[in-house]
Amino acid sequence: MGIVLQSEAPPLHEDASGALRVGSSRVLVELVIRAFQDGATPEAIVQRYPTATLADIYAVIAYYLRHRQELDAYLAAREQRAQDVRQRIERHQGDLADLRRRILARQRSG
Repeated sequence: MGIVLQSEAPPLHEDASGALRVGSSRVLVELVIRAFQDGATPEAIVQRYPTATLADIYAVIAYYLRHRQELDAYLAAREQRAQDVRQRIERHQGDLADLRRRILARQRSG
């Protein structure tokens, strides 16, 4: 019996917001890549995100290692988008330090 070699697409899908998810799970690819960059093994990553399969985690890491530039650019764009959202929220909320002080003072006196 021979082994049939075939190409497989990476187990990634794009959700409605443009985020890449792993396999059929809702796990974000950036969570897997960041964990891998921090030294986590695929087995440890699956323990953190049990809705993803071990095979999918290995495949995503392999895809990342082969397409590092593209995924690093994707990660940078996602981080920039997150910063933009944080700044927009902070602008709308204003400085919450005074609110925090009042809440803590009320809790202490109550």
